[in-house]
Amino acid sequence: MVTLTRAALSESVERTPVWFMRQAGRSLPEYKKAREGIAMLDACLMPELTAEITLQPVRRHGVDAAIFFSDIVVPLKIAGMDVEIQPGIGPVFAQPVRTREDLARIPDLTADMCEAIAQAVTLTREGLPEDTALIGFAGAPFTVASYLIEGGPSKNHEKTKAMMLGDPELFSAILGKLAHMSATFIQAQLDAGAHAFQLFDSWAGYLNRADYERYVLPHSRTVFDALAHNNVPSIHFGVTTGELLGSMSTAGSSVMGVDFRVDLDDASKRVQPGQALQGNLDPALVFAPWDVIASRIEDIVRAGLRHGGHIFNLGHGVLPTSDPTVLTRIVEEVHTVSSRLIASGEFE
Repeated sequence: MVTLTRAALSESVERTPVWFMRQAGRSLPEYKKAREGIAMLDACLMPELTAEITLQPVRRHGVDAAIFFSDIVVPLKIAGMDVEIQPGIGPVFAQPVRTREDLARIPDLTADMCEAIAQAVTLTREGLPEDTALIGFAGAPFTVASYLIEGGPSKNHEKTKAMMLGDPELFSAILGKLAHMSATFIQAQLDAGAHAFQLFDSWAGYLNRADYERYVLPHSRTVFDALAHNNVPSIHFGVTTGELLGSMSTAGSSVMGVDFRVDLDDASKRVQPGQALQGNLDPALVFAPWDVIASRIEDIVRAGLRHGGHIFNLGHGVLPTSDPTVLTRIVEEVHTVSSRLIASGEFE
């Protein structure tokens, strides 16, 4: 069992594993070169290119996990929906889903549609070092639904919330369909060799707890329940979800991702007993002086060791202008500090 999966299951490790959300992407010059002239969604469906992009940060940074290079709308794309990622904007759907007639247009995703995804996972596994995990990826039903309903990115998610409260039956039907799609997409990655998976609910933090628990949590739980038979670690993550951590932690994941706004010691009190934590260095601190970064790394590592199971990560994704050499240095520092602290016996 690789180091990351042991930490994700709150088992003993020799050092704290580390990886970064959005580690494969815009901060790396080799990524920009590989993607030159190729649209984002096209890149996600080219197995050799997808594998190469997924492996790039492993080679450069020495991280303990690769995160499968994809996007939350890829399952909809391969199922036949008309969606594109517009530069500087994000995913945009030609026809938003806002009525029951629109709901009927959402196709089912089947395993055979995920052949390019499975090939990319297989190629990635072949290129990974022995002790490096591959984390599968999908968007959570609510976050994907918000793009579908709004038609693209939204600052306030007003159409999504209006449907959620005004027509909860339709809203639930949409999320139910997307939950099945996310589970199918992740299952294809696990069948091809992914060691673990992360479900991103990026926009859940725009909800209050009562609405989250009533309208969203059951569908996220459906995804984790559908994948539980794989017996692999699972990670659940959202942005600005500090007030929802306790609720999100009941969805069924073995790890709760914590964004940079919540202290890990506080997060430790909110999640389920035995549930590991992931996080949570502020991505903006990558630009700070090294002594500041090093001090914060030790604080986070210590908090993670106090909790028990911990995977070091940023509290959200790598910022595009981050210096890759600093990210590499962060990985080395996490490994050095955690190895020293674990060896000291202080946290036994």
